Formats: sequence, C-alpha cells, structure tokens
Amino acid sequence: MTSSPARTSPARTAKGARGDLFDPACPTRRLLDRIGTKWTSMAVKVLAEASPDEVRFAELRRRMPGVSQKMLSATLQSLTRDGLVARRVEPTVPPRVHYRLTDLGLSLEVALATVRAWAEEHMAEIDRANHAHADE
Repeated sequence: MTSSPARTSPARTAKGARGDLFDPACPTRRLLDRIGTKWTSMAVKVLAEASPDEVRFAELRRRMPGVSQKMLSATLQSLTRDGLVARRVEPTVPPRVHYRLTDLGLSLEVALATVRAWAEEHMAEIDRANHAHADE
C-alpha cells in the first residue's frame, strides 16, 4: 500500500514554497484559476504589447472583442490585487483609469505567450480530434 504525500495547509506554506495543486485550498491552485482565464490572457497580452506604456480601460475593452465591461473590470481588479497590473486614476470627471503590467505581470506574459504559441501550433490537431470524437 502506498501512502499519499502529506498536504500542507496554506497557512503553513512558507513564502516561496510550492503548494499542492491537488489540494482545493492550495494558493497555487487558486492563482491558476485566476490566471488561466481567456480574459486574463487577453488583458495581459494587450498590456504587454503596450509595455512600458499604460492602456486606458476603454482601449483595453476595444482590443478585447467580446469582453463585457463588468468582466473586464473584474479581471483587472484581480490582476491588480495580485500585483500583476498597476492601476493609475486621473482625478478628472469622469476619471481616466490607466493600466500597465508590473514586472511580475511581464513575467506572466512570458508564460502565457508560450501557452498561446502552443495553442496556435496545435489548434488544427485539436480541431481534428474534436471532429473525430463528434463523429463517433
């Protein structure tokens, strides 16, 4: 009989220590849930393309077809809370809100760009597999 590895609670996880992806309470798992969305990937890509310049909310929304104002706002709030995006508000009426990637956010763009490249390279193969599965 094999034993499973001991699980470490998030409260006991040392700074920089790796978590347990299979533990629902693992902070790494929760972070992957946030950064693994299509809207996060798109927002990070748009901001990375503009880096080091800032992008206003309306421009982000224009460059992300299909995203609702509510979803973009929630995505940007999450990215800002996680320290991946910096937000600057101009005290005008209405306020002008600008966003840019932090250094941490730029490092995430490197990883997301790799995933996007993989998806683009393998999309035809994935489509064929989906069609074959649908024909069964």
